Amino acid sequence: MQTGRSSILSPQLVNWLMFISICLIWGSSFILMKLGLYDDARKPLLTASQVAAIRIITAGIVLTPILIRHSNKIPFKLSGWMIFSGVFGSFLPAFLFCIAETKIDSALAGTLNSLTPIFAIIFGFIFFGNKIPLSQIAGIIIGFGGIVLLYLVQKHTDYGQISYAGLVILATMFYGVNIIVVRRYLNGVSPLIITAFSLMSVSLPSLFILWQTGFFSLPLHQHEYIKACIAVCTLGILGTALAWMLFYTLVQRTSVLFTSTSSYGVPFVAFGWGWFYGETITIAQIGCLIIILGGVYLTRIDFNRFKRTAI
Repeated sequence: MQTGRSSILSPQLVNWLMFISICLIWGSSFILMKLGLYDDARKPLLTASQVAAIRIITAGIVLTPILIRHSNKIPFKLSGWMIFSGVFGSFLPAFLFCIAETKIDSALAGTLNSLTPIFAIIFGFIFFGNKIPLSQIAGIIIGFGGIVLLYLVQKHTDYGQISYAGLVILATMFYGVNIIVVRRYLNGVSPLIITAFSLMSVSLPSLFILWQTGFFSLPLHQHEYIKACIAVCTLGILGTALAWMLFYTLVQRTSVLFTSTSSYGVPFVAFGWGWFYGETITIAQIGCLIIILGGVYLTRIDFNRFKRTAI
């Protein structure tokens, strides 16, 4: 009986369950942003800054008890890196994604998010001298080629839309930097501490932004605003607090590359929610997504392993 139980809860199975959970949670994040920004008739409700700020504040509030309970375990000598993680892993991307989704579909945002592992590889090379094998170079080229094609197949594409999509790409660049920093400098720190401290460090600036944007003067008692706030608070609790705890745990249990390839599943979940809420999903977009994911897949292939096993 003991053997059977341990096989069910094997480390590899736990890793994959966490991986799938991250895909589902982050894949749903893009439509939750839309539900905060607009009502069912596409009437604007909350501003992009308000959605992003509420997301961060909610996550910070949820994690405050954890930080207090484990305050004796906080490595204050690494607090600078944890604040860095809060800014580049949560704060800036939250605002960039929300601003972008005022002009682009959530499905497109989810597709562009799949560039995260490619940027993790690039910044690992730039900042820490990590080697980039030929397969990863090919994957990077193919991935960016898919992005170019995705722009070209978009209907009614204009420079304004491209610039807003560029905000998502900038956010994935920040994600890539954050992944490398967490793996290199915070590898021995509890994922709970990293998540709680980093989000708490950016909660106060978010509260200031929320106040400055006039959120508290809105008719928050109205049904549409209550629904929008529930969507954004769910985004903060699941899409930020829980997802980042799972992510940092998985980075420490496996590797940067394995964890960052959660981007395989994220866009498909985002596409599903986008289709459910009436966004236009074309065959060309799906084809470009497959090209991008093919490039990401190439970044994970170790051709040297095949050489070693060849006769």
